[in-house]
Amino acid sequence: MLPKFPSKAFLAPMSGVSNPALRLLCRELGAGLVVTEFTNIHAVVAREADIHNFIEFSEKERPLAIQLFGSDLEALQRAIKIVEPYFDIIDYNMGCPADHITQQMACSALLQHPDLTREIFKIMRAATKKPVTVKIRAGVTKPDKWQAIAKIAEEEGLDMITFHPRTVKEGYSGTSNWALIKELKQMVSIPVVGNGDIRTPEDAKRMLDETGCDYVMIGREAMSNPFLFTQINQYLEKGKYGGMSSKKKIETFFKYVEYAKQYPTIKVYNIRMQAMNFSKGCPGGKELRGKLLKLKETVEIERVMKEFYDGL
Repeated sequence: MLPKFPSKAFLAPMSGVSNPALRLLCRELGAGLVVTEFTNIHAVVAREADIHNFIEFSEKERPLAIQLFGSDLEALQRAIKIVEPYFDIIDYNMGCPADHITQQMACSALLQHPDLTREIFKIMRAATKKPVTVKIRAGVTKPDKWQAIAKIAEEEGLDMITFHPRTVKEGYSGTSNWALIKELKQMVSIPVVGNGDIRTPEDAKRMLDETGCDYVMIGREAMSNPFLFTQINQYLEKGKYGGMSSKKKIETFFKYVEYAKQYPTIKVYNIRMQAMNFSKGCPGGKELRGKLLKLKETVEIERVMKEFYDGL
């Protein structure tokens, strides 16, 4: 059974981005669920002895999902047994469009293989009593087999489907086809999470209203505006929401740095990237990002950000 989510807006798993510092920040700002960066099942098995160091997380992030990828059935079963004690939900990635991943018969490549996908879901469901979920795309070159995959997920006892209604070929270009989310919601009886092109609280409400999906998932926009979760929750509850000033954005960045220092896997380039993301929309942000590109130490980034903050 799925946990009770404190809100309808979830943080998407993003490789190189949704580390424990950003996840914790988004939870505090109102995300109903956060998900780890996608993790290779073979790496989980190889790092079993020090899994706490390999996959960093905080108890404050809960409810927390781990997202796995890989199609080796034996390794998948083993990986689930290893991570099961630490996470509230086991999510499976069938959405990543990256070539170096799909070439491993993983993630979105599986959209073309319903029979193998059924075996994967069977293994997952049998391996754990925790909720099992899946994130899918609409297809590889065209929207074709996603309906079959969704029905298999429901038939094999998965607890929820997250749907990004773009094809692998589309990547993140164009516009996500929300009509497909509505079609999915009408097809299955399990909860559906809509994903794609949510940039404002109005977008989140419109997706919920137009598609009937149960929850929404935000990815790229949350990188530069984690306060979006607070705004969505305010808008859904009260029909209005507050803004986020430039000063508040930079204050939020410093909180991110405070959390990031607790986790060795978060490197200087992660902190620099978030400094650049959080400065978007701030006056003088473009010039600031030019300075940040040259910095190679966290202390230097903090100094430049403090000077920027004082000048706002």
